[in-house]
Amino acid sequence: MGLPLTQRLGFSIGHVLNDLTASVWFSYLIVYFHQVMNFNNNLAGYLMLIGQVSDALFTPFIGYESDRSRGFCGLGRRKSWHLIGTISVACSYPFLFNDCIGCSNAPDWSKFIYFAPFVVIFQFGWAATQISHLSLIPDLTSEENERVELNGLRYAFTVLSNLAVFGIFWLLFILHGSHDNNMDATELTSVDGLKFRNLVFIIVGMGIAFSIVFHCVVREPVQQDDSSAAESINGYSTSIEKSTVLRSKMMWSCWLKTMQFYQVAMVYMCTRLFVNVSQIYLPLYVTETLELPKDSVAIFPLIVYVSGFVASVGMRPVNSLLGRKATYALGLMFGIGACVWIYFLNDNNAKQVYGAVVLLGLGGSTMLVTSLAMTSDLIANNVESGAFVYGAMSFTDKLSNGIAVVLIQHMHPCISCCPSCKGYYRLVLTFVPGSVALVAFVALLTLIPYKIGRRTNNDKSDDSSKGDNSTTEEETRPLLGANSAHTTDIQQ
Repeated sequence: MGLPLTQRLGFSIGHVLNDLTASVWFSYLIVYFHQVMNFNNNLAGYLMLIGQVSDALFTPFIGYESDRSRGFCGLGRRKSWHLIGTISVACSYPFLFNDCIGCSNAPDWSKFIYFAPFVVIFQFGWAATQISHLSLIPDLTSEENERVELNGLRYAFTVLSNLAVFGIFWLLFILHGSHDNNMDATELTSVDGLKFRNLVFIIVGMGIAFSIVFHCVVREPVQQDDSSAAESINGYSTSIEKSTVLRSKMMWSCWLKTMQFYQVAMVYMCTRLFVNVSQIYLPLYVTETLELPKDSVAIFPLIVYVSGFVASVGMRPVNSLLGRKATYALGLMFGIGACVWIYFLNDNNAKQVYGAVVLLGLGGSTMLVTSLAMTSDLIANNVESGAFVYGAMSFTDKLSNGIAVVLIQHMHPCISCCPSCKGYYRLVLTFVPGSVALVAFVALLTLIPYKIGRRTNNDKSDDSSKGDNSTTEEETRPLLGANSAHTTDIQQ
């Protein structure tokens, strides 16, 4: 029996608060501190680094604890951490896009000290929500196509959340346009700070509402411990039930000895780096390099996510038709094509940026959804350590993003702004995402001969041919009984 529609839809909105806040964090943190607060470029980069490193350090710990904990108040282990994360994000995030309380005229270094703790709390909450939500996917279903669908629905709401952010921000520019005598300027100023504050309060309120619905609708399956599993073996008579209970255990130390763990992590890290760096520097590229009106900081990210939403809708049939690896390669082609196109854009053909950002959205969406599906395939039925896997993947993602942003900020040709800035962000959007896309392609090539999710140490008796992972996860490990290939939902 498949996962009920209410559970699928309820799950899909559980990450909306994270999606809304992450959209503003990656799209506008640098441009807000750079143009609105006139912050030192290096300090703005360090603020991003603190957040990314904090997230990177928190995620493996949260993943490990989420796998071990039993939850509280009857919520289950995943939903308990989700609730903790939601509260942390809601209580800390609004402070990041508001004036420094009591220190508005202080030097940049003292403001940096003021904002840093809120960044750390926000990133802890964000990591707790992300890891617990991703870990629910293999807990809710063992059916491969349903996992792809859950990843697709999850990303569809990620895209819708980003659309909401950019759409609301664009409306704020329009509503404040009659009071803004500098609407056609290419850069934001301190006058635009009110737009950011209103945007943040709106999205946090929306995210809390969606989180409440998620907790009311989604039922987390009860996970059996080893003793109860042993009792269940004697109590069940069918091979289907026995094979579910007797799946091979994978503790966190086992994953560190698995080559595919590192291969998939490299693909996931490069995907996130491609998407996040593009998201961070696109607003600066369109305002400082192409010198388009400042409301472009809302319009062009909106276009990216509209095209991304179109791509996410078709993820399940495309994955079923082409398989994970071919679908990911298709996303790489779109992404690299966008980077090349951006490199050749200048003032004379600036309108072509619309086509480039459409490709950027198609490529990023395809790569991200497929890489998440690869991670689910890697976990397969080993849900007992699923949170650790997602935490480890997120560790590589956050750490690499933080380092990349700091290096980009340090290589900036000037402290605040100068004529040399004009071409800098064109180079950033071309060579950074383009380079990591090539690295992802090399990592993908190493996965081609193997089936994602195969446990070579537990599956020596299985001589089935290697290839793309379009077949079901039951084929990756031996199961008991003649009917074991029909094992479906682990929550039953």
